[in-house]
Amino acid sequence: MIHNFIISGNIADSEGRRATPSIITFTKSKHFVGQAAKDQIAVNPRNTIFDTKRLIGRRFRDVEVQSDVRDWPFTMVDRGSSPVPEVDGRSETKQFTPEENSAMILTKMRKIAETHLGQTITNANAVTVMTVPAYFNDSQRQATKDAGLIAELNNLRVLNEASAAALAYGFGKQIEEERDVLVFDLGGGTCDVSLLEIQNGTFQVMTTAGDTHLGGGDFDQCLVRHFLSEFERKHKRTIKANSQALCRLRSACEQVKCTLSSQTKTSVQLESLVEGIDFNISITREEFESPCKNLFSKAECLVEQVLKDAKMDKSSVDEVVLVGGSTRIPKVRELFRSFSQEQVTRSVGPDEADKAVAYGASVQAAILQPDAPSNISQNVLLLDVAPFSVGIEAANGAVATLIKRNTIIPTRKSTMFTVHSNKISVFEVHGKSWITFDIDANGIMTLSATEAGSSKTGTMTIFSDKGRLASEEIDRMLREATDYQEAEGQNDHILTKISALPFTNSAK
Repeated sequence: MIHNFIISGNIADSEGRRATPSIITFTKSKHFVGQAAKDQIAVNPRNTIFDTKRLIGRRFRDVEVQSDVRDWPFTMVDRGSSPVPEVDGRSETKQFTPEENSAMILTKMRKIAETHLGQTITNANAVTVMTVPAYFNDSQRQATKDAGLIAELNNLRVLNEASAAALAYGFGKQIEEERDVLVFDLGGGTCDVSLLEIQNGTFQVMTTAGDTHLGGGDFDQCLVRHFLSEFERKHKRTIKANSQALCRLRSACEQVKCTLSSQTKTSVQLESLVEGIDFNISITREEFESPCKNLFSKAECLVEQVLKDAKMDKSSVDEVVLVGGSTRIPKVRELFRSFSQEQVTRSVGPDEADKAVAYGASVQAAILQPDAPSNISQNVLLLDVAPFSVGIEAANGAVATLIKRNTIIPTRKSTMFTVHSNKISVFEVHGKSWITFDIDANGIMTLSATEAGSSKTGTMTIFSDKGRLASEEIDRMLREATDYQEAEGQNDHILTKISALPFTNSAK
């Protein structure tokens, strides 16, 4: 939390929790967010939405979305090529876009902060920082910002999660000699790895790599598949079509994963899982690790990629910072056994690993406050990078790269092209034209084209016509959120619209 520019621990909710599950459940009269929603998964699976981060900014036909749909108990519909969850509303089925679902989760965070501070959070008194996986593409970042617009939060900054974790690690430390720090962030659904140079308050990201489909939930799903196989082998029945049984099993698998982080053996005991059949089974840590080998391998490859891109070896890394709740898994920590014990830091300890990103976001929010003290705003500088290369495909199929991945942002690159099709996306240019790419501090790209010898210029935000909400849709969602809030208020339950802010506890 940041309050009067003092950095402290994350804010706890009314029940003392400092992390909020990113889950929403809908009933006929109201909705719940966070732990209350998570508690409803097994009894109300069709109307409980999770993994929103894997939907936001994506297309319905994306391979990753279609793969995930098979494992989700809620219904997904294709609405204008966007993946939209559908739930049972008060009198009819209701569809909420990923942006709207994110809004509900983030609003929960806002209410926690407002209760703690005793004041309403507005654009005027807060800079809002939202963190995203470093490997979020432009559409996903745009969609995240759209969620902020629905909340009437215009003073918004998008920050890479690994960079936020680095700020949490280094803020307040006197690091006078240059240190190369590798941040490994393995959370509930994504994995980011970044290598930074830190010196005298400057945090410069050198290289970054990531996987938006590698996280704690994927380890849970490996266990689900393992136990499904065991159940079918023992009882000659399947539970794949029983969403309630699957959700009970998935919850048990999450607990197994957590238990095996501190113990070498545990058991699952689920009474009357399906058709009155009890499911009781023991599992060792080795038996958990075996079906997850591919996930561990993917994580290790990300570390190797970052070092390769930086032209460094492991011995050159001064410190390794492990962030995210999934780094508690012993096998994950073993991935760093080739680093020295002194390299793997305890500065972001296991108990705080899943809160470091929220803390770092708070640091960045303090830096961006217009009235921030000079010892914060002038002594801390974060330089992030573009996770992907950006280029233009020529008529012969060759791609001319304008901005290479791991280029420091914000950045701008221009080049002269002869345009043959006379149309680039939604605006026209003719003949020889200057093509310019801008990537801002949020990692969001803008393309502009200017005809040579002319003042005629066209500008567009990349991918704005491929899944991003139109301004009219954002306005409509804001109105609907307000109406929905008023309707639920009659049932003594508040549905807030959306907000994200630097004062909040961490959503997971």
